[in-house]
Amino acid sequence: MDFSLQRIGFSNLPGWSDDDPGALIEALARCHRQVVSVKPHKTGSLGIASSDLLPAYKAASGAGEMTAEQARAFFETHFIPFAIKLDSGGQGLVTAFYEPEVEVRAAPDAEYRFPFYRRPEDLVDIDDDNRPDGMDPYFAFGRLRDGLVDEYPDRPAIEQGYLAGKGLEIAYARSIVDVFFAHVQGAARLVFPDGKVTRITYAAKTGHYFSAIGKLLIERGKIDPKTVSMQSIRQWLADHPDGVNEVLWHNRSFIFFREADVADPELGPIAAAKVALEPGRSLAVDRAIHTFGVPFFISSETLTHIDAGKPFRKLMLALDTGSAIVGPARGDIFTGSGDEAGRLAGSVRNGADFFIFIPTAAAARYGHG
Repeated sequence: MDFSLQRIGFSNLPGWSDDDPGALIEALARCHRQVVSVKPHKTGSLGIASSDLLPAYKAASGAGEMTAEQARAFFETHFIPFAIKLDSGGQGLVTAFYEPEVEVRAAPDAEYRFPFYRRPEDLVDIDDDNRPDGMDPYFAFGRLRDGLVDEYPDRPAIEQGYLAGKGLEIAYARSIVDVFFAHVQGAARLVFPDGKVTRITYAAKTGHYFSAIGKLLIERGKIDPKTVSMQSIRQWLADHPDGVNEVLWHNRSFIFFREADVADPELGPIAAAKVALEPGRSLAVDRAIHTFGVPFFISSETLTHIDAGKPFRKLMLALDTGSAIVGPARGDIFTGSGDEAGRLAGSVRNGADFFIFIPTAAAARYGHG
């Protein structure tokens, strides 16, 4: 491993005494329903299993609302904090994501003509049992044709008509850029002219590597790396309509969606952990290392615009993952839904200290009882 864990006391967590993690009690209860009623989450290489989290889950399920002090006491009872120390000696990194709201139409017209697609029938999951010889092991999806599996057509091929006529369209947006950023976020709320709001969430992808278009524009000298944000990328695309397709097609990865209800408008979409995201308190992590449902305390002195100008110091719950979220101290903060959440998320790229909360009974496996 390129990192180690160092046990610390709650009093050594910067800002812990000022945090109010009460919203995470119900989020833990949602995790409990998922792992008991459906199936446990996959255990990451760090070794924390859903079964280790069950005592906290069960306690949260019957707890009800808590004050900030009671919520902190709850976590102090059920968890022990460990600092994640990178061998490099540096900090971890946080970015942020959100759930866009996109105006759509159920049928295409001259203005609304860019579709969100459902998962195609010829897209298949790939693992070591059916991976063709020579295919990049990164690919988790492929195309099944005549009994053979190969790479699925990429973003340029799809946007030039590969899926046309297959009846996979969920709805149509006015801007291909809106569709692209919904792909990046992995979810969106779709707003129809009659006021109906539905949700689309991640179902699958083509399997190709994700390539950040912000990085491409920086490398080409089009955007200042010191001020790059989702807003500045969108502005460049708006100012250069003739270059939109070429830039977007640099990212060959393409996302397919499934439809879902907006059961609770205060919560985010159901993400990779199969649990609704808690706005401002949910974190996407490296699933290969970490297990969903584990709390993380994130402290960043430079990330101040999310929390009214104060350094970001909050307890989060690992409920999602992403292809760009790689490493033990790498996280993506879910800021919520809509334009304001997008504004908050768009410029987050900050160094941060990561503290993982290990269930009390499991702490002995990490050298401490």
